[in-house]
Amino acid sequence: MRTYPRNSPQAAARIVALALISDGHVCSSEERALDKLDIAGELGLAPTQFAQIVQTLCEDLSITHATFEPSAGRIDPSILGPLIEEIDDPVLRRKVVRLCVAVTAADNFLADGELALLAAVLDAWGPSLKPAARRSDDVVRTLRAHYRTAATT
Repeated sequence: MRTYPRNSPQAAARIVALALISDGHVCSSEERALDKLDIAGELGLAPTQFAQIVQTLCEDLSITHATFEPSAGRIDPSILGPLIEEIDDPVLRRKVVRLCVAVTAADNFLADGELALLAAVLDAWGPSLKPAARRSDDVVRTLRAHYRTAATT
């Protein structure tokens, strides 16, 4: 797996890219969310760089034969841990969490892989986030309740 400098736009974008692919596919509503949120601009990347980072991530996962089964909610902790640790700036962490939630919520459904990724990120970064986002269990429960309500309306 490639490495990026600590707290770099590329390292942050890779976490968002993981959120994007964590359900096993990228749908049109997620692509629209990427454009609407200007993810590349938010992270300080050139417009085409985010797509390159997504492609590089997929290549790295394929080459390393990493255990990455989004549909089953399984992300190999030996792969995910070091990627999460590349971000230690609290402001950047909050931005990445906000973007990850926006991307995963774009299709009005949270798959197990998306929930697993969000929980791993929140568990790792919880102490540096605002109090409302510290407990991954609470965040995941709130997100699930939101999507259950959205699905019935």
